[in-house]
Amino acid sequence: MQRLRELSRRVEAVYGEMADIYAGYQQARGLHCRSGCGACCLHPEIEATVLDMLPLAMHLFDQGTAESTLAQLEAAPAGNSCPMYQALSFDGKQGQCRIYQWRPTLCRTFGAAGYRDKHGKTALSTCKTIKEDRSSAYADTLIAMESDPPPMLSHARQQVDQLDYELSRSSLPIAEAMQLALRKVLFQACYSDVDSDQQIA
Repeated sequence: MQRLRELSRRVEAVYGEMADIYAGYQQARGLHCRSGCGACCLHPEIEATVLDMLPLAMHLFDQGTAESTLAQLEAAPAGNSCPMYQALSFDGKQGQCRIYQWRPTLCRTFGAAGYRDKHGKTALSTCKTIKEDRSSAYADTLIAMESDPPPMLSHARQQVDQLDYELSRSSLPIAEAMQLALRKVLFQACYSDVDSDQQIA
């Protein structure tokens, strides 16, 4: 259990660095998200690894809600939106993240980051809403791509993955990754209790 706890701290440390780099770039370029927008949270493509979700799983375990959260996730019908998203409008596009502090890598880099296109050139990954809301800033950012390149999505992914390749080897739907992270934490906690009992005996 101690290994998972330490690994969770290391993932959170990387997440802290991401905030400075990726959110900093978004703010500097004027490409920040619309307040309360949750449109991206409705997409079925939202994925995470078990490692991404480990800090949240550990937090829920420490709060004593890991088992109940796992039961809720297992009982929930399969849907297209992130199960951690709380919609606040009829169409679901206005809302809030219920796990914002522990959100996974993809959520931390989404909005304005770089990727390699099919020609190997740096392209800007941003959403339709930001392009529409910040059209002037978006155009300026594209013009300044060479002099002020965006932080790369792949770099963020590698920073997290290198902490534990086993737990980061597969990208899964976020609900599935969350369930696996919770099961792993709960299993390790149970195993640790067994070890403690044996040492006392």
